[in-house]
Amino acid sequence: AGNMTERMAALVCLIRRGRGQTALRLLEEEFGDNRLVMDKWFMIQPMVAPVAESVQIAQTLAKRKDFDWKNPNRFRALLGGLAANHAGFHTSDGAGYDFYAGWLMKLDPVNPQTAARMCSAFETWPRYDAGRRDKARAALQRIAAMPGLSRNTAEMVTRILAAGGKAGPNRG
Repeated sequence: AGNMTERMAALVCLIRRGRGQTALRLLEEEFGDNRLVMDKWFMIQPMVAPVAESVQIAQTLAKRKDFDWKNPNRFRALLGGLAANHAGFHTSDGAGYDFYAGWLMKLDPVNPQTAARMCSAFETWPRYDAGRRDKARAALQRIAAMPGLSRNTAEMVTRILAAGGKAGPNRG
């Protein structure tokens, strides 16, 4: 690769083919002290992971010492990467919703603006089947019920939940 854009594109291809572990390790070794590159490194893994592995990959990455969840860019990278993997985020077991909601609840007291903005990952929940809607609604209600929830996040969650109440006849 002649530049970082080409390198990331090649990395995506390798990960999608199940052959990205060596490239990920080499990128981390070379750029581990570069915050911007490592944000991409955190984002790309859950974003292009196979559906069945996306939440587990995000969970594993969230346990790393260099996952500074109080850093908005790192937080957005990891959780935004998961949310960008729509099939992975909206898995039928609700694991993506639970993981995401838990992190939003953790971030809200520290950075309510970022937590509120990141709630937008849930905006499409009314479009899914009844099982997924129930799990997404439960995750959103869990956030809404959090003691001390910021006004910013409460407003977003309330709006997103209300939009789900407008489900048409084809949505159950």
